[in-house]
Amino acid sequence: MIARDLRVTVRSVERWRRAWQEGGTAALESRGPQSPPRLGERQFDQLERELEKGPLAHGWEDQRWTLARIKTVIGRRFHISYTVQGV
Repeated sequence: MIARDLRVTVRSVERWRRAWQEGGTAALESRGPQSPPRLGERQFDQLERELEKGPLAHGWEDQRWTLARIKTVIGRRFHISYTVQGV
C-alpha cells in the first residue's frame, strides 16, 4: 500500500493522485514550506554552532543528533517550540 510505505494517510495519496490526473506531474511539484521559518538567519547560524558542539555538550550520552534532540536544543536556546516534523 502506497500510503503505508510513505507513512502518510490514504486521503493524502488520493489527493495527490487527483492532482496528478488533473494537472500532470507539474501539479505534484513542491510549493516550498507553507509558512516562513520561525528562526531568522542569525538564529540559524547560532543553531549551527550549537549543533557543531555535539550532543554531548547538550547533555546527551552519545554523539547522535536526532530531530527530537535538535527540537529540544531549539526550545532551550531560542524559546521557540517546533514539532519534530517541523525541525
